[in-house]
Amino acid sequence: MNRRTRSPLLAIFLIVLVDVMSMTIMFPLLPFYAEAFGASPLVIGFLFASFAACQLISGPILGNLSDRYGRRPLLLFSQVGSLVSLLVMASAPALWAVFLGRIISGITAGNLTIAQAYITDHTKPENRTRAFGIIGVAFGIGFAIGPAISGWLVDLNPEVVYTHAQIVSALARPLLLAAGLSALSIVATFVLLFDDPPVAQEGDGPPPPAGRRLGILEWRGYAEYFKRPGLARLLVQFFLFSVGFSMFFSGFAMFAERRFTWNGHPFGPREVGWIYAYAGVIGIVIQGGLLRQLSKRFGDAPLVTAGFLFSAVGYVILGAVHTVGLLLVAATVSSIGNSFLRPALTARVTQTVARHEQGVVLGLTQSLQAIAQVFAPALAGLLIEHDQLFVWAALAATAASIGLIAALSARGPSLPTAAPPG
Repeated sequence: MNRRTRSPLLAIFLIVLVDVMSMTIMFPLLPFYAEAFGASPLVIGFLFASFAACQLISGPILGNLSDRYGRRPLLLFSQVGSLVSLLVMASAPALWAVFLGRIISGITAGNLTIAQAYITDHTKPENRTRAFGIIGVAFGIGFAIGPAISGWLVDLNPEVVYTHAQIVSALARPLLLAAGLSALSIVATFVLLFDDPPVAQEGDGPPPPAGRRLGILEWRGYAEYFKRPGLARLLVQFFLFSVGFSMFFSGFAMFAERRFTWNGHPFGPREVGWIYAYAGVIGIVIQGGLLRQLSKRFGDAPLVTAGFLFSAVGYVILGAVHTVGLLLVAATVSSIGNSFLRPALTARVTQTVARHEQGVVLGLTQSLQAIAQVFAPALAGLLIEHDQLFVWAALAATAASIGLIAALSARGPSLPTAAPPG
C-alpha cells in the first residue's frame, strides 16, 4: 500500500509512543534531580513553569510554521529540540543547566499538538475521538513503561550514604536513556510519516484541512472564539482540566516524598515511577478500546462530565490519604477521570468548529494548557514547600469540580456556519 493512501494512525501511534516514553522517563525523575542540585519545591515549580512559559510563546509560532511547511518538518524540529534538552540536562553541572534544558524543550515543544493537527488533517469528525484515543493509548503505554524504567535505572539504596556526585550520576542515567529514545522517535518520524504538502498562503489557494493558526499576538482573533457560547464553554472546561492536572502532575513527586513511605523510607524516584506506571496501565485499559465504545454509546459530552467527576473525587482522596493502599485508590479514580477528559474534550472542541478553524482551536487549547502549566506548578511548589499538602490536592479537586459544573450546565453546540474570525 502506498504510504500516502494508508492511514497515518499507526505511524503517529509509534511516534507518540516513543516520544512519550522519553518524556515519562524524565518526569518522575525531574523533581528529585533538581533537588540533588539544591532546588526547593518552589524552585521545582518554577522549573516546570519555565517549560510552559516558553511553550506559550513558541506554540503558536510552531503551529503556523507547521501549517505553512507541513507537519512532518516541524515535528522533526520539535523532536530534535527534545533530544538536545535531554542531553543538556543529563550533563548538567548545576541547577542552571537543568533550567536551560527545560527552556530548550519549551521553545521547541509541539510534538503532541502537531501530531494532533496531523490526525485532524487526515480523519473525519466522527472518527476523531477514536483517533485521539489512539494517542491516549500511546500516552498510557508510555506512562506504564517509562516511569518504571526510570525508577529501575536510578537504583539508589536508601540505606546507603552516597556522595553528591554519585546521586547526580545515578539520576542522570534515565535522562540518557530518554535521549536515546528521543533520537529513535526522530528516526521513526523520518521513516514512517509521509510529507503533507505545504499549505498555500493568502491568495495562493485554499486553507489546509485543519485551517491556519492565528499569530501569537493576534489576541483579538483568539477572543472572537470565546464569543461563541458553545465553544467558549468547552475551552473553559479544557483550561480547568489543564489546571487540575498540572497541579497534580507537577506536585505529585514532592507530595509523595513527604507523605508516603515504603519499607520505612520516604518515596523516591522508584516508588513515584511505579505510581505513574500504574496510572499508565489504567490509561491503556480505558483508551485502548473502552473509550471508543463509551463514546459510541453515550457520546463525548457524558464522558467529559464523568471525567471531571472522577478527577475531582480522586484528587480529594489523594489529599486525605496516608497509606499506600489508599494512594492506589486515589490514583485509580483520578486516572480514570484524566483518561476520559483529554481525548473527549479535544474531540468536542474540534467537532464544534468548522474544519478550516480546527488548527486555530487546537493551537488555542495548547495555549490554554501552557497558561495553566505556568502558574499551577509554581502554586503547587509553594504549597508543598509550606507543607500544605491537602490544600494542594484540594485546589486540583476544585478546578475539576468547577469543570464538572461547567460540563453539567453546558448544552451540546452545533457546528458553526459563520466565517472564521479575522
